[in-house]
Amino acid sequence: MRHMDVGMDMWIMPQMMNWDVFDLGLVLLMWGVMMAAMMLPSVLPVILVLLRFGGSAHAAGFIAGYLAAWGGFSVVATLVHWALLEAALVSPMMKSASVPLSAVVLAVAGLFQFTPLKRVCLVRCRSPWGAVLNPSSATIAMRAGFRHGAFCVGCCWVLMALLFVAGVMNLLWIAIIAAYVIAEKWAPGAEWFSRAVGALLFVAAGVVFGVGAS
Repeated sequence: MRHMDVGMDMWIMPQMMNWDVFDLGLVLLMWGVMMAAMMLPSVLPVILVLLRFGGSAHAAGFIAGYLAAWGGFSVVATLVHWALLEAALVSPMMKSASVPLSAVVLAVAGLFQFTPLKRVCLVRCRSPWGAVLNPSSATIAMRAGFRHGAFCVGCCWVLMALLFVAGVMNLLWIAIIAAYVIAEKWAPGAEWFSRAVGALLFVAAGVVFGVGAS
């Protein structure tokens, strides 16, 4: 009951516990809308190029494919969210209720920034032009959008897991992560920027664990 006053302010409000199919649908919708809002701005330059050289149909195809990739991620995020809630590791207010969980998520997010998978996916995310310039059809643009979205998922999935630490509905952290994704994708020297953030996240994991253990 102590969560009810906060819960009434949420724009999507599943049950506190024991989600049914309707609740899962609400949470899936929440994740889907949130991923679209966070990730579409990072591909805006690509969409503008497609609009200019390929037309609205090609741009729409690219967007549909890109969102389909993040829709798949949203399904996985919803199931993980449900499992964490049932295990009482996440509160009904969609925030970590476990210091070890918070520390592990931060540490994994930090270490992932140094992995070959992160590096490969980031390189592909920063070089989308060959896949989208002059597509011969909207269907091909959709495939390119899905392929590019898949690389973006591979690059950013662990950053989205940070929302379980800060709060899935924490608008400030949603904005911070979205801004970081744009900077990592388009700013010069992104690889060093990514590693610096990884080091900070790993340090934060140690701080969270140390504070929680004290």
